[in-house]
Amino acid sequence: MTSPDLTARETELVGALSGDLRAAGFTAARLRAAWGESADDAIARGLRGPALRALADRGDALAVLGRLLVLGVPQPRDAVDAALPRCGAAGLAGLDLADLAEDDVVPRALVRPQAISDEHGTGEWWVVSDLDEAALGGPLPEDHVLGVGGASLTLAALQLPTPAHRVLDVGAGCGIQSLRARRYAPRVVATDISARALRYTRINALLNDIDGIETRSGSLFAPVADERFDRVVSNPPFVITPRTGDVPAYEYRDGGMAGDDLVAAFVSGVGAVLEPGGVAQLLGNWETRDGVDGLQRVRAWVEASPVALDAWIVERETLDPIAYAELWIRDGGTAPGSDGYARLVDAWLDDFARRGVTAIGFGYLLLRRPLAGPPTLARYERVPQHVDQAGLGAHLAQALAAHDRAELLDGAGLAASVLSVAPDVTEARHHTPGEEDPTVIELRQGGGFGRSLSVDPGLAALVGACDGDLPVGALIEAIAQLLEVDAGALAAELLPRVRELLFTGFLRFAD
Repeated sequence: MTSPDLTARETELVGALSGDLRAAGFTAARLRAAWGESADDAIARGLRGPALRALADRGDALAVLGRLLVLGVPQPRDAVDAALPRCGAAGLAGLDLADLAEDDVVPRALVRPQAISDEHGTGEWWVVSDLDEAALGGPLPEDHVLGVGGASLTLAALQLPTPAHRVLDVGAGCGIQSLRARRYAPRVVATDISARALRYTRINALLNDIDGIETRSGSLFAPVADERFDRVVSNPPFVITPRTGDVPAYEYRDGGMAGDDLVAAFVSGVGAVLEPGGVAQLLGNWETRDGVDGLQRVRAWVEASPVALDAWIVERETLDPIAYAELWIRDGGTAPGSDGYARLVDAWLDDFARRGVTAIGFGYLLLRRPLAGPPTLARYERVPQHVDQAGLGAHLAQALAAHDRAELLDGAGLAASVLSVAPDVTEARHHTPGEEDPTVIELRQGGGFGRSLSVDPGLAALVGACDGDLPVGALIEAIAQLLEVDAGALAAELLPRVRELLFTGFLRFAD
């Protein structure tokens, strides 16, 4: 069902608010300068006090709006009217972003600047979302609409920056993924079960003067039945929550299904809405259950999909049931030692015990409907090391392109290819004191997933010689002569590893 749009009056008020925020210089950089770096970092941890102390009794527009819209602190109505001369306090109330109480304006939502940087350049959005725990002074309501958090920033960084025609954002929340997708696609359809989330998505698009985003109400793929997209993104409500009445079920993180069934349902259904060649990207949790490893369970979901899919699944971390329970109980605003904390932990542990769950994985899923023929990519891996998210989407796009090109080449074709070393690759050699030959040779990647590989002298020599000049086969022959080994045997050993280095980004096709 298409979600109702903003009224003409609401549209006018959002435009007025946008103009006022711009005139006030309401940016992340100016706010950070106003209350200082340490106070700015503390806000992300739910601490408002340092920022409020830094602002002291400042009454300028930036300070008033910082208190009201970023920190969620009521402000005098006359100060808000002065800071927002076009929209005014009444306009905020008209948009349901604030309440008017006697002489004060009481915020009902936050409006926070969010810096953006990608292949299209840098910029900043204003993002409207519900009041957080610090502003509420306690646990979140179950229908809370989350702002820009760690998970949403991760998925935004993962989005392929390559052009698309039509993008589907499943579980849009406040609309951050839709805003990001709109930078490379002219049309975006954003869906959610929450009417308020879709309203925030519409407000955020208009507030930032971004068109082409349509909102629809419904769960998973129901709002887009019989439609196709060449890109699907989703930060779905994947958190595993006990299905008992005394455990809060937050709409922004709990999809209403048992265990990891929601992620399984997404994998099962996404192929039907993807165009051939279309890519879906999402975050998810999966359980290691009854002795079956979590990644193997994800593999089974992919293999059971009614539509054959390429798959690249990256598990970033695993938690045991106790750590997982405590993470999400704290996320909901219930602190350790408070009333009900231990009861909630027990509820989670009982739920996991019923299904035989011993670990919960978190990671990234990239699924693709092949253009033609059967799937050619089935990669399930663990990447626990720290990863710099900058440029990660471009890295994924390059990996897919390298895979597709290499897939068309047999051994002779790969040997005839001219390759070059990626500019972020370095080599480290470890020697035992007094020994000339290294005991360990490592190739290290500065970008991408920051991989580190131990390689033998033959592969190290090949990578070092890939300078965009000679084909791989000629290089292998020269290295075989140097090492005094059979060239055919060395090629049989090295060429499969060259395919891996192309996919992971250590090597690139030179043309």
